[in-house]
Amino acid sequence: MELKEIKELIKLVSEAGVSEVEVERGDFKLAIKKVEEKVYVQQSQPVVQVPVAAAPVAVPSAPAPVVTSVPTPPSSSEHAGNLITIKSPMIGTFYKTPAPDKPAFVNIGDEIKPGKVLCIVEAMKLFNEIESEVSGRIVKILVENASPVEYDQPLFLVEPI
Repeated sequence: MELKEIKELIKLVSEAGVSEVEVERGDFKLAIKKVEEKVYVQQSQPVVQVPVAAAPVAVPSAPAPVVTSVPTPPSSSEHAGNLITIKSPMIGTFYKTPAPDKPAFVNIGDEIKPGKVLCIVEAMKLFNEIESEVSGRIVKILVENASPVEYDQPLFLVEPI
């Protein structure tokens, strides 16, 4: 069997959707097997939905409905303008400690300086130490230990010193 014929058989296997072809000619035997690509699916944590309060509805039989507004707590972006937000540089799992039996890298009230390790973000079995780029005091830790984080998700609020 010549190379041209072998190439044609390979092309036939790939185009026809056949997974295996065997050809025998005298002492010559050729087997072509198509290897299927493996698909990997990564399961993520389920998203927790927070129920939203329904807007007040006026009842037609009521003479004059009273609408009251409930103040909403400020979000992390509405904190005092002088706070610095330290964000995750990658997608992964957030860890406050270097090991389960070790103390946290930082706690609320701790002073930090550039280069200080704040946490670890595990991404694809690699443990990446996240270091501070600012000086200040930790005001709030916005993420729970061992929880998934997204790229650019706020992790810490820091008050500059």
